[in-house]
Amino acid sequence: MEYILEFFQSQTSPIMQALYAGLFTWIMTAIGAALVFLFKNSNRKALDMALGFTGGVMIAASFWSLIAPAIDAVEVQNELGQSSLPSFLPPAIGFFVGALFMFIIDKAIPHLHIFGKIDEAEGPKTDLKKTSLLVLAIAIHNIPEGLAVGVAFGALVIPEFANVYSLGAAVALGIGIGIQNFPEGFAVSMPVRRAGFSRSKSWIWGQLSAIVEPIFAVIGAALVILVWPILPYALSFAAGAMIFIVVEEVIPESQRGGNTDLATMGLIAGFIVMMSLDVALG
Repeated sequence: MEYILEFFQSQTSPIMQALYAGLFTWIMTAIGAALVFLFKNSNRKALDMALGFTGGVMIAASFWSLIAPAIDAVEVQNELGQSSLPSFLPPAIGFFVGALFMFIIDKAIPHLHIFGKIDEAEGPKTDLKKTSLLVLAIAIHNIPEGLAVGVAFGALVIPEFANVYSLGAAVALGIGIGIQNFPEGFAVSMPVRRAGFSRSKSWIWGQLSAIVEPIFAVIGAALVILVWPILPYALSFAAGAMIFIVVEEVIPESQRGGNTDLATMGLIAGFIVMMSLDVALG
């Protein structure tokens, strides 16, 4: 872990730090998708537990890595005379707008959840095949994760918030998102394989779902750097978007297979892992 922190400390640009963190989360997805070369089929119990783990990581990250720092950032702005708003208001606004943003994206882009049938596709009607719809679903899922990572690293360049957000906290968020991306890659590549694609093409589709993360990581970092007073809103925006995904997609999908206890314990484990990472490094 020390070497990871030293690597990010060697990068003087928050944009590059965000890019590397986003690439890490993408690579973890690609590694997970590569399991398609080792297994002929997937275990539904394992996938449900992995989805629960994903939800736990996202919930913990939303509070420990995003909402709590957003509240602290408002308090710092108030102390500096840059704001006179209640400390809860900007995070509440950002949280709501983030959830609303994902609601609009969810309705505007055709997609299919991991265990859904083609006639259960959401969004506008389309002629896209099940594979494309599945990848789009995970890509939508990954947008707020990329934004969260980017905003975290963008916050590091703002002197006023030096005591609000640390490099360790940003790295912890990137590691947590990367860990939960591992099973996601496998959860995409295996259905693609079952649809008749070769293992190599299944891997390509599986890892492709996370390509949005480094892109939105850079966007998130750049926005915060260019308009730094929006930091509380940006942090909570990412949190609201992530919680929307957890409640609308991750938890329901993890429960569909009937493995409710396993999925729930996976969520608890994911929350503990992300909380531990943030407290230990942040």
